[in-house]
Amino acid sequence: MRLQYVALLSLFVSLPAAALTFQPRLEHAEWHAEGDQFECRLIQPIKSFGGVGQFVRRAGELPTFQLISRERWLGNGAATLVVGAAPWRPEHRDMPLGQVKVDNGEVLLKSDNQQAARLLTGLMEGRSPLVRHRTRQTNEYMEVRLLPARFGQAFREFQQCTTQLLPVNFDQVKYLQLSFASSGIDLSDETRKQLDKVLLLLKADPTINSIRLEGHSDNTGNRLTNRDLSRRRALAVANYLKEQGIPEGQITIRFHGERYPLVPNNSEANRGKNRRVTLYLDRLSEEQIEQERLARNASAQPA
Repeated sequence: MRLQYVALLSLFVSLPAAALTFQPRLEHAEWHAEGDQFECRLIQPIKSFGGVGQFVRRAGELPTFQLISRERWLGNGAATLVVGAAPWRPEHRDMPLGQVKVDNGEVLLKSDNQQAARLLTGLMEGRSPLVRHRTRQTNEYMEVRLLPARFGQAFREFQQCTTQLLPVNFDQVKYLQLSFASSGIDLSDETRKQLDKVLLLLKADPTINSIRLEGHSDNTGNRLTNRDLSRRRALAVANYLKEQGIPEGQITIRFHGERYPLVPNNSEANRGKNRRVTLYLDRLSEEQIEQERLARNASAQPA
């Protein structure tokens, strides 16, 4: 550990004078894991940068790496993401992972899943995630470095957190196509599996307060028959949700028959795509959530 400490210090001292570098102080560098069934995060604060570097894994997704700061350090364009060599392993070299778009919000950049996986592997090997770019104000070269110090335990806690994630997140199922067989209204095994994942999310997230089901058919048969078929399909989905405990008042049903095909009804494959119920989820706005919180607090106060 003493040799590693000296090697890191020598690395920072040897950086080009023109480079603006942000990293935690080695003696204070620390990772921590946090999260719930919706999202898990593995975080290292970078005090001098005014933010954090973090790995985020949302329910139903693989991890991404994010760089977050309240300060607008990074200039426009794309930053370079690098797996930095461990300074006490001189035989290793930096491993560039390509460029990542710089955004204007608090989340300055977000990697793809493959880049995040390689950064995590690098950290387990004692390497450092690096972001290289130009400053917004002066366009000088800059580098943001995360350190591998005290990574192992936090990573194990992060992995434990991910075992409790829901199978899907809101964005993945807020618009969902549920398929039906020709002239059929029965739910297939695959459709039930899709709905079971949605149900887990609905029961875990009280901010999702509205479900709209829109039934459709292909153009086989007459329009009245198709309209009734689309109605019965939407009802079949609604009944399954109600049987699993979803209040009827949260469910709205519409049915359109053959009027709104996804694709032209010119082949059996396309007709199969048009035989469907489209599920739409809606949730409370942040303002509505805050109003409900205030109302709950007020009702909890003694008279």
